[in-house]
Amino acid sequence: MAEPTPRRNEPRLRPAPLLFEPAEAASDPEHFFDLESIDDPRALLARATELAQAFRAAADRAVEFQAMAAAQLADPRRFDRLTPADVAERAEWTEDYAKKMIEFGRDLMSGAEGRGSADPV
Repeated sequence: MAEPTPRRNEPRLRPAPLLFEPAEAASDPEHFFDLESIDDPRALLARATELAQAFRAAADRAVEFQAMAAAQLADPRRFDRLTPADVAERAEWTEDYAKKMIEFGRDLMSGAEGRGSADPV
């Protein structure tokens, strides 16, 4: 289970770097960040764990940016604002999930912490 994403006043942990995959290596279905070349199971577990944590951290951060963008697009002060249904269609979400993400984005942008969990799901 991924750890909760730190809020603005908490320092972010830096995950292991995601090294660039050359095009020819990425096209090989057996190749994945050079893990297949690691023979030592301890080293393989360590590097695979680093990658898993890095991907989780990247996914969590991307969700935060999705939420902030959804909140900005649905901002009632915008003359061209989108409805939650419009946001849902653009992001390929359900309308209920879009509403939660819009609220999550508003919480992130306002820095609100005392309103319970800011997790969109």
